[in-house]
Amino acid sequence: MADGESSKEATARTLRNAFGNVLSFFILLLIGVLAFSIRLFSVIKYESVIHEFDPYFNYRVTQFLTKNGIYDFWNWFDDRTWYPLGRVIGGTVYPGLTLTAGTLWWLLNSLNIPLSVETVCVFTAPIFSAFASWATYLLTKEVKGTGAGLTAAVLLAMVPSYISRSVAGSYDNEAVAIFALIFTFYLYIKTLNTGSLFYATLNALAYFYMVCSWGGYTFIINLIPMHVLLCIVTGRFSSRLYIAYAPLVVLGTLLAALVPVVGFNAVMTSEHFASFLVFIIIHVVALVYHVKENLSPRMFKVAVTLVVSVGLVVCCAMIAVLIALVASSPTKGWSGRSLSLLDPTYASKYIPIIASVSEHQPPTWPSYFMDINVLAFLVPAGIIACFLPLSDASSFVVLYIVTSVYFSGVMVRLMLVLAPAACIMSGIALSEAFNVLTRSIKFQLPGSSGTSQVDSRDTSLNTDGEQNDIAKTEKMDETVKERPSKKNRKKEKEPVEKASIRSRIERRLLVLPLESSVIAIILLVLLGAFYVVHCVWAAAEAYSAPSIVLTTYSRDGGLHVFDDFREAYAWLSHNTEVDDKVASWWDYGYQTTAMANRTVIVDNNTWNNTHIATVGTAMSSPEKAAWEIFSSLDVKYVLVVFGGLVGYPSDDINKFLWMVRIGGGVFPHIKEPDYLRDGQYRIDSQATPTMLNCLMYKLSYYRFVETDGKAFDRVRQTEIGKKYFKLTHFEEVFTTHHWMVRIYKLKPPKNRIRGKTKKSKLKASSTSSSKRSGTGKRNPWH
Repeated sequence: MADGESSKEATARTLRNAFGNVLSFFILLLIGVLAFSIRLFSVIKYESVIHEFDPYFNYRVTQFLTKNGIYDFWNWFDDRTWYPLGRVIGGTVYPGLTLTAGTLWWLLNSLNIPLSVETVCVFTAPIFSAFASWATYLLTKEVKGTGAGLTAAVLLAMVPSYISRSVAGSYDNEAVAIFALIFTFYLYIKTLNTGSLFYATLNALAYFYMVCSWGGYTFIINLIPMHVLLCIVTGRFSSRLYIAYAPLVVLGTLLAALVPVVGFNAVMTSEHFASFLVFIIIHVVALVYHVKENLSPRMFKVAVTLVVSVGLVVCCAMIAVLIALVASSPTKGWSGRSLSLLDPTYASKYIPIIASVSEHQPPTWPSYFMDINVLAFLVPAGIIACFLPLSDASSFVVLYIVTSVYFSGVMVRLMLVLAPAACIMSGIALSEAFNVLTRSIKFQLPGSSGTSQVDSRDTSLNTDGEQNDIAKTEKMDETVKERPSKKNRKKEKEPVEKASIRSRIERRLLVLPLESSVIAIILLVLLGAFYVVHCVWAAAEAYSAPSIVLTTYSRDGGLHVFDDFREAYAWLSHNTEVDDKVASWWDYGYQTTAMANRTVIVDNNTWNNTHIATVGTAMSSPEKAAWEIFSSLDVKYVLVVFGGLVGYPSDDINKFLWMVRIGGGVFPHIKEPDYLRDGQYRIDSQATPTMLNCLMYKLSYYRFVETDGKAFDRVRQTEIGKKYFKLTHFEEVFTTHHWMVRIYKLKPPKNRIRGKTKKSKLKASSTSSSKRSGTGKRNPWH
């Protein structure tokens, strides 16, 4: 009789588990559809177009790849950028995004789905956002079960911080890199929980894809060693930890060195040294455990003394060599961006080109509420839940959230790395809260037995996670100590059974009043509804507008579209020669090359600080000196962005001080105080003569007084200081409809012989006239 009832219960449990798995599968499908569709507002409201600046370079490279093949891509020397230096594309670009989109385009065309390269590029980010949501489910499931995994996945599908970098048209490296980041972490945790060498190999391959996709791979190769070191220090070393880490370092480093843009940096730069140091430590610890297992306690002490003495000598020698290598580098082996993360003031002091980028600035407090919203309040609860009980997997996500919070506080761009960690922690917090609240309600329902209700909970959707937690904590507590005998194994089972019984008793005690539980569930549902509304608003309004096409609403509700950028690039494409060189600030280099197909002096790659400083110096110099600099670079056209008429704040006048700082960092005669009045940056009548006579001021405000008669700048909210002037070395050839983009052409040099004779005649006449009058008039423009 008892056997029949137990078989019925087992059958019912199996059916419930099967139904839960099917339900989880369909929920994941809906989450993928949600992640994809919420990012389509940019296409629905505007058009299918590439956004921002960097994506245009990626789009141009993808076009070249699909047209010429991968071998030509690796050997492509682009002579239309960084004139006259050029750029080797295959050796200076992270190829993951380009190869991924190119592969998608090839597969679709192989299936007779004729999509253009641009269409594939536009929708790559929404597709991989769905993959990232599924990877988040897998990662969180390994930590706290299915319920937490589903909650974290749906949170990531809508989180505004991730949407800002993955809307349709945002064809940047982060579009695929966030998926690679989360999937690499999942495979690491999976290997840590199972000890499978198969998952360890997959983990190295996922890390290789991350290296191909984004320079942020250094976050992975530093976070995982930190977690391994934490496990060793806290006495949680096991064979599973060794299997999870050692193949990653060996295979991952070898594969990373195959990426041309990384190369030997995988073993030569300081960003990777932490992984090698922990690699040595974990082998020393494994050796100690192995020796302890095979020697008697007395011999073990002798061996430890010998190993420690020899190890100290070897470590001191290696550290001395390492310090010598690091000290030989001016930046101590760190890249400029890495030093900016470790020392937030480093870039502003030594590398203004990095500090000038808006996404490298530290975020404000409201940006946290904007980008992760209510998740900021749920993260602490998720951290607490990870300690109940603490496992290797939960300690990893705690370390992940702590480090990502720090890095996001240094650079606003790294809010993108914080978003998955915040979603994982919030998913764990919400799942644990709903578990407690629903258990409390079921326990107190009329006509139900508390024990049966609590026990039946073990077959629900979320309970398999808690059962896994017990099993995982048992696995985490295993250490490579003496091999236990059969008697010891029997003795070890008793405390495990007692622990499981104790945990069930504690669950029954965690019962809240019925009214409080119902109210708490309603409040959590309202909190989730508020999060959904905010995410939809952010996706539809805040992050869907492409920067190349601007829109605004008038007071009567009418929509105004500013398409000046594409208008200017189209003019360059149709009215200039193919070999003409265009100078502008580096922000617009990628777009000029991709949309106008013209050669540029600098672009968004910013690899050559001296070249950028030369352009900044020309913009900061008087007209004649700037003409000479541009002529030496064979420049024929100069493009400036001006927002004073329509109120566009991201124009070149607002960026001008960065041009001065970057130029002054290489050419000392450019000094920032010369452009400031009493420490203030002004363009009105109180502006300094150096500011009023520099090329950027003249090219931006030339004929501006003709627009309204007052020359009132709507961005700076003031009338300009110098309204009437003429250009002597440049001529205006095109200004867009809203004056947002202005293009000037360098005037050809005058005949030098005629100029000399004319100048000598003028000089002779001026001296004779000055002798007659007794006093000579001074030219007010010099």
